[in-house]
Amino acid sequence: MQLCFDFDKVLIEPVVLPTTTFCDPGAACRSRGQMAYQSGRLAELVVADRYLAAGYDVVAQRWRGKAGEIDMILRKGDLFVFVEVKSSRDFAQAAERISRRQMDRICMAACEFCGSLPTGQSTEMRMDAALVDRFGRVEIIEAAFGGN
Repeated sequence: MQLCFDFDKVLIEPVVLPTTTFCDPGAACRSRGQMAYQSGRLAELVVADRYLAAGYDVVAQRWRGKAGEIDMILRKGDLFVFVEVKSSRDFAQAAERISRRQMDRICMAACEFCGSLPTGQSTEMRMDAALVDRFGRVEIIEAAFGGN
């Protein structure tokens, strides 16, 4: 997806930022949470487009099992790919946001998902990390964790 702006037609309104750094339990927190949710969804859509263009089929998005949630499950032939999508200012910060605990949880959830398939734990699988920077650029790290 490519965006094009005509900056001659854009009116810039000054924005007054709040002076407090704490999160009031009211509307401000809900608004910030909603923005994070929408940002995450947009990152997942951009990543899905990249995989679709590479010939993968989307099996599930935000799949939730007993072990946890997987952002995206894709398939190409017999291979199932489990993707953790992270967005941040740059790729390095996005990568740092994937903790060892989260990797373990995703691996357990992937095993849970594959347990429901006819091939079970013999299913060919890969764990990818899809990183999205503040400009919407995507970097996919195949077999980022989980060992193959």
